[in-house]
Amino acid sequence: MPSKRILITGLSTFWGGRLAQALERDPEVETVIGVDRRPPKVELARTEYVRVADRRSLIRRIVEAAEIDTVVDTRMVVDSIVTGRRVAHENNVIGTMNVLAACGGPDSPVRKVVFKSSAHVYGAEQDDPAYFTESMRRRHPPRTWLERDIVEAEDAVAEFAARHPDRTVTALRFANSLGRGVRSAPMELLGLPAIPAILGFDPRVQVLHRDDLAGCLEHAVRHDLDGPYNCAADGVLVLSEVASLLGKPLAPVLPPWGTGAAAAAVRQVGIRLPPEQLNLLRFGRALDNRRFKATGYRFRYTTRETVLALRREQRLEPFVDRRAAYRYEEEVEEFLRRSPSVRAASQAPADEPPANRPPGSTGYDGLRAEELMRLLPSLDRSDLEALREHEAGRAGRATVVGAIDRLLAAQR
Repeated sequence: MPSKRILITGLSTFWGGRLAQALERDPEVETVIGVDRRPPKVELARTEYVRVADRRSLIRRIVEAAEIDTVVDTRMVVDSIVTGRRVAHENNVIGTMNVLAACGGPDSPVRKVVFKSSAHVYGAEQDDPAYFTESMRRRHPPRTWLERDIVEAEDAVAEFAARHPDRTVTALRFANSLGRGVRSAPMELLGLPAIPAILGFDPRVQVLHRDDLAGCLEHAVRHDLDGPYNCAADGVLVLSEVASLLGKPLAPVLPPWGTGAAAAAVRQVGIRLPPEQLNLLRFGRALDNRRFKATGYRFRYTTRETVLALRREQRLEPFVDRRAAYRYEEEVEEFLRRSPSVRAASQAPADEPPANRPPGSTGYDGLRAEELMRLLPSLDRSDLEALREHEAGRAGRATVVGAIDRLLAAQR
């Protein structure tokens, strides 16, 4: 069933905002409504934002009044550095139950529910399989409160699906994602000058590029996918390989025994290693993504390419202007959307070519040509080749492409 009228919970999350931007570019989508306690962090053209908590009665009223056919729940907290235990439990478990209750009932217009979950549902243990498939359950009880929350939330989603066999219920189990804008312990860990590790362990690492996470959510909205699906990039590295690709040393500073106490100690110097991250630093985890790829989705980045993309972002970080970040202003948004005096769209569409964006844009595409050209000599050949492909395919600034070509020729 094609999704026409879509409700996104967690619009202020990175993923909720990215999904809304993608859906509002589709003329076949009639309505996109986003709900959250906090306003969106990205600029949106026609998505309607409603400031509301996860109360089932309020969400149900919105669902029924707007005749929502698809609900996408992106609120799940999957990293304990983001918030505290009590708040996370209310969001992950109580909030999920409330959203599902708002979608239930014989008279509900909802015919599809997409739930953003996490690979933490599998855990990370010494006797884990090489790759987890969707039919596998974790072999040991959850070790941390966050893992317990995620397991409990997924159980609620499975119960909802069993009670409503006439509806499509999708649970997407995401690997840890990397990329600018992602706030998580793995991003903090890989952002350090040296990558902390546990002495004697070189764990498996499988990640997901942030663009693929948003792409997986959009794919689930556009297709009827019943049941759980693993969403992770092709390929698995070990932590020492990740450190090498980032151009950083691996620092085995954590002991194999008393690791939790050691992690608490290093927290005093600003290194945060939450409990769910410690077992990943021992054993790692890998997901079998073939079931999701069989639905037609093609991951844009492998694990290796995701790490290399992170390296480029880390090198460009000093050049990124944070002052131009978007800020939601309710009165201005209402004027731009509702006033008869506004004759045309007042904001650039989300897919506008980067070369046409204003100078205040953030990220790589916001760098002026002269700023970027000063950075080029510090990049190695693989980085230069990737930047040339990106620049030639999107912005097409001849001076930048020419400078990259000269550097590549000099390195032969």
